[in-house]
Amino acid sequence: MNKNIAKELNEFAEEISNRFSKFNREGNYNRETFSVDEVVPTSDQTAVIKFKKSTGKTGVAFCYYINRGVSKGWKYFFPTDAHIVGMNAFNFYKLQAERKNYKYNFDLVDQYNRNRSIEDHITDASEIN
Repeated sequence: MNKNIAKELNEFAEEISNRFSKFNREGNYNRETFSVDEVVPTSDQTAVIKFKKSTGKTGVAFCYYINRGVSKGWKYFFPTDAHIVGMNAFNFYKLQAERKNYKYNFDLVDQYNRNRSIEDHITDASEIN
């Protein structure tokens, strides 16, 4: 993870903690406070933040980084079991899209040559029969 993005994440974790520690926050029936227990990077642009709650429970937020545009910066949500099941299913479709799209990273000559021995390579698309 980029050092600057990691620093932003650290600050963001504290911001989330402060947001959820407000006694008058909607859904804060137990008047819990949150403190950051651990920040766990899960990729260059995702992380899990574990929170200690004043009730002794643990809260877990999923964070993701958007690197440009008006939404640039860290975002988060507290996934439910249903979110996690859905993301596990999403993994299948994401892999299928990557598998299909891979060939578009190469021009026609590159695609033709990819699975052929060097002796059978061509240099121009007009050589394809």
